[in-house]
Amino acid sequence: MSEARPFVELLYADAPPEAFTEQVDLAAAAGADEHRLARMREELAVALRVREQLARHRQREAGLAALYETANDLTAIRDVDSVLQAIVRRARQLLNADITYLSLNDEREGASFMRVTDGSVSAEFRDLRLPLGTGLLGLVAQRGAPYSTDDYFEDRRFIHRDYIDHAVDQEGIRAILGVPLTLDGEVIGALLAGNRSRRPFPPSEVALLGSFAAHAAIALENARLFEETRAANEQIRAQSESVELAASAHDRLTDVLLSGGGAPEVAAALADVLHGDVVVLDPHGHRLAGTTDQIDLDGLQRVAATAESRRSARTVAVPGAPVPTWVAAAVAGSDHLGTLVLCRDADLGQADRRTFERGALVTALLLLFQRLVAEAQDRVRGELLDDVLSDPPRDVQALAERALRQGADLAQDHVVLVIGAEGVERHRVAAAASRLAAGRRGLGGARGAEAVLVLPGTDPAAAGRWAHGQLADLGGTVTVGAAGPGAGVGVLGSVYRGARQCLMTLVALGRTGEVADPAELGFARLLLGQSGSAELGEFVDGMLGPVLAYDERRGTELVATLDAWFGSGGRAAEAARALHVHPNTVAQRLDRVTSLLGDGWREPHRALEIQLALRLWRLREVPRPH
Repeated sequence: MSEARPFVELLYADAPPEAFTEQVDLAAAAGADEHRLARMREELAVALRVREQLARHRQREAGLAALYETANDLTAIRDVDSVLQAIVRRARQLLNADITYLSLNDEREGASFMRVTDGSVSAEFRDLRLPLGTGLLGLVAQRGAPYSTDDYFEDRRFIHRDYIDHAVDQEGIRAILGVPLTLDGEVIGALLAGNRSRRPFPPSEVALLGSFAAHAAIALENARLFEETRAANEQIRAQSESVELAASAHDRLTDVLLSGGGAPEVAAALADVLHGDVVVLDPHGHRLAGTTDQIDLDGLQRVAATAESRRSARTVAVPGAPVPTWVAAAVAGSDHLGTLVLCRDADLGQADRRTFERGALVTALLLLFQRLVAEAQDRVRGELLDDVLSDPPRDVQALAERALRQGADLAQDHVVLVIGAEGVERHRVAAAASRLAAGRRGLGGARGAEAVLVLPGTDPAAAGRWAHGQLADLGGTVTVGAAGPGAGVGVLGSVYRGARQCLMTLVALGRTGEVADPAELGFARLLLGQSGSAELGEFVDGMLGPVLAYDERRGTELVATLDAWFGSGGRAAEAARALHVHPNTVAQRLDRVTSLLGDGWREPHRALEIQLALRLWRLREVPRPH
């Protein structure tokens, strides 16, 4: 039985980390030799990394499922308390928190009181009322901004009260994250997650908790509207028609969310409901989807209106637009994920504004889901890319199989592109590279300071020009070094080095913004690309490989003849005297060289590179003195 077998079984059983370490201890106690123990420790490190990766995937899948279930609950609200309880329960599961709780503000008393909790063990804590501005909860509920602390009792950014601290201590809480509940730009409460040990809260958890807070605000708002509808007179009944229309629109948007739709489906649904044209933009103002191409996406007024919508979380009219235009920012927590733009001839009533804002919320959820999935895929592809391009790679067969699962058949010819970008965020270039690679059954992502593409094909220059054109929309200056082709995991690391040399050579020559491969740069790649012995060998083989191989097979002296011919200034008679052969023999050998290297080897630029390769070959062949 191999050392890896117990670890595989433990991974299958989702055993704790201690169970993995115990296997090594048991082997040591059984008298295993040091070689076996060292191998088991290597397998242990790999197994623990796999376990951690699987745990992250399970947590991410659980979070997405929780968000989908919450969105589904909102399509048929029956009991607002049940929905709020489901929200705090799922938020606790998503963040792996010890406790989650939701508070609502009482403006008359100037306080925020607990509405629902999950994981609480203290009755005193469940009945807590905090004056606005005191404690972390009161600070979030008053200011409407997310706050977090990894140690509540040591944090002096907010006001402590003895009875509040006592309730928190009774609950055993140390770390707290809080996000506001906002409705029509007004803070109505807060949603918080706590842990009974110290821990930081990354931005991704702040954004996801903010999404749950948005769901809670919608649940409260819908409940209020339904209560008004049931108790209202004719005026309220007239308003209820608008509310029902908004609810119907929300149902359609939620159907888009649950059916796996994207920005095009959201734009089409909103355009149909609101009787106008809708365009969805990314945070940088680039068009993602829409029902028209006639909306001005570069107007300064639209940019200013978008900033105001982000600040107020409401629909904002664009002043001075030729056609009445409104924008709504798609925000998750404090993260701006996109913008919705609506154009229509009629005015936008309050109910339609609410519908538009809910469309922005659904768009934010969709874009957040897509980002989480893309980040997970990028991490998997990025790790695979690093392993494939490492030199030498470990476990070539396993890497080839991993690549096949990602849709890349590395046994076929591939070219490698190394991309440098000035004036563009690194993560945007890496994400674009990953997207381009996925579309052509290759691999792509970030590696070091650059982005890398491994694409099927045999023409590196053509692939480089294609990628350069695809990345032009990112802005900034994109420079591409290309090399290849190469087939097989064990070869691509060398091809990657060649492509990176080309990139560095272009930068050293001041030719940023261009594309080049080894054939174009020639020996300049050796001088400016930070070459080592492997790169020098590749250059010599690239220039003289067929001739060297012929000499090796036939026992001839074509390389020596070529060296002597160049050394004599291209005079065959002098080369013959140096070689002690007849001039006709030199001519025959040069004809053979032509058949191996092609007709253009005597051209000046080729001749210069061949002479340089001969010089390197001669230096490497000269024996060194002892």
